[in-house]
Amino acid sequence: MPLYGSIEAGGTKFVCGVGTGPGDLKRCEFPTGEPQETVRRAVEFFAGQQLASIGIASFGPIDCKQGRITNTPKPGWRNFDLAGEMREALRVPIGFDTDVNGAALGEQRWGAARGLHTFLYVTVGTGIGGGAVVDDRLLHGRNHPEMGHVLIPHDRKFAGACPFHGACLEGLAAGPAMEARWGMKASDLPPDHPAWETEAQYLAAGLMNWIVTLSPQRVILGGGVMSQIHLLARIDDQLQKLLNGYVEPPDLVAPELGNRSGVLGGIVLAEAAFYNQTK
Repeated sequence: MPLYGSIEAGGTKFVCGVGTGPGDLKRCEFPTGEPQETVRRAVEFFAGQQLASIGIASFGPIDCKQGRITNTPKPGWRNFDLAGEMREALRVPIGFDTDVNGAALGEQRWGAARGLHTFLYVTVGTGIGGGAVVDDRLLHGRNHPEMGHVLIPHDRKFAGACPFHGACLEGLAAGPAMEARWGMKASDLPPDHPAWETEAQYLAAGLMNWIVTLSPQRVILGGGVMSQIHLLARIDDQLQKLLNGYVEPPDLVAPELGNRSGVLGGIVLAEAAFYNQTK
């Protein structure tokens, strides 16, 4: 069986893995620094291993066809050719997509979306993003969806933290937005803090838009902010109110693969890249 490499390229950290699935996955992680230094560390991890291909599930926005990170505000990474750099260094086929699309593939193959043909994977962390699988295919169009940048109703007490859109969903409800508004990290906010009711309202509004548009069978909610175990039930309650019985809401669940969804999704991307080049 071919051996695959994977990179979950996050804005905060890179997670690199080698294997064929959850049972044999070996991984390492390190902070996302300057592009060339970060790529060097990834190449060192993969060096000497007989890899058939590598899959990269990257923070964005990205150009899926060109393998580039594009309009990111992260210093040094704008228009960086991540796929090209890895291909040049290791001389193997590269699969490339968004981090949330990768996580969706991982959950479909081994996790909470097994057996489903239409579902969403949503991450709420440093940013907010969504990966949609529709009729067993990742949703792509001109490029890839940017679900975190939908506009939602809000209380207008906070201008928002998105450098592009201000008070879009990501600008209101991602981890940095919560910290900017409430003066402390989401992980430090107590469960009874009013921030959580506001957070649930914002996320439920985003979910309603996606649900009435795509009609997913299930929504998987991951990311650092969602590690607050009380938040999922709050979102579900707010979503029920917003939908108001018009359509039946899908189940909202946590990732079955935990924090391995993205890096395992990279294995799926690598596998596809390998078999596509052998056709």
